[in-house]
Amino acid sequence: MKISVDNQELFSLSEVQKRVIKNDIHADEFDADMKRRLHYILTHKYEECFKRLKQEWEPKLASRVSSVPTNPDELAQLIFSQPDYKCRKTRELKC
Repeated sequence: MKISVDNQELFSLSEVQKRVIKNDIHADEFDADMKRRLHYILTHKYEECFKRLKQEWEPKLASRVSSVPTNPDELAQLIFSQPDYKCRKTRELKC
């Protein structure tokens, strides 16, 4: 099993590693289970980052806009459009 993103291989499980996992996970469920786990990890990371972004910016936006979007993507776009928004890389370069 190979895990790739944007056509770049990031990780691979050997047949032995897969068999070790299949000792606990039914072989018929293996592929779906691995995909579910990857989905969970990335989704969880997004949700936690979004929670922190929202927590930081909702008070700032309250004095700037008449209404704050409830849609997460729309809220993120509004935050990113603020002139004082800086991503982590930019924040760290300023120090």
